[in-house]
Formats: sequence, C-alpha cells, structure tokens
Amino acid sequence: MLKDFLIERFIPGVELLTAKQYAEVAGKSNAALSQLGAGIEWVSSFIVKDMTFCHYRAQDEEIIREHARISGFPANKISLITNVISPKTAAS
Repeated sequence: MLKDFLIERFIPGVELLTAKQYAEVAGKSNAALSQLGAGIEWVSSFIVKDMTFCHYRAQDEEIIREHARISGFPANKISLITNVISPKTAAS
C-alpha cells in the first residue's frame, strides 16, 4: 500500500517559471515516474517563492529519493503525512 508524503524542494526562482517551463518540469518528473513503476505517484505540487511542496504517494522514502536522483529535482525534506484536516473536519 502506498503512503502519502510531503516533499519540500528548495529551487531558487521556481515561482518565476513560465507555463511552458512548468510543463517541461512536469514532463521530466513524469518520465522519472515511468521508470520507477507502480511504487510511486505524483499527486500535486504547490509552488511558493523558491520552493515547491509536492504531495506524492509512495511505498517508502527511498523511492522518492530515487525519483529525485533520476529527475534532478532536490528532495530537501521528506515527511510522512499522518493525517489531513480541512474546514469540513469541524463538522465531523
């Protein structure tokens, strides 16, 4: 079973990329994912100044590190997501 992880990637200037450059970055990540197989999935990424916060589902941290190595994108910090809350959590 895949677990949810948050990956912090320090990439100076990442927020300044163009839509075309983001598409190229996504393609590079997708190519690395294809090489790694079913043990890892990219869910989404949030871009802020000089960083991305990426939500991945993966079998373990090691496959995330291998994705970082293949793709060339840093994985400065990898955290297991232990729970998720939202405004709807208050209604539970």
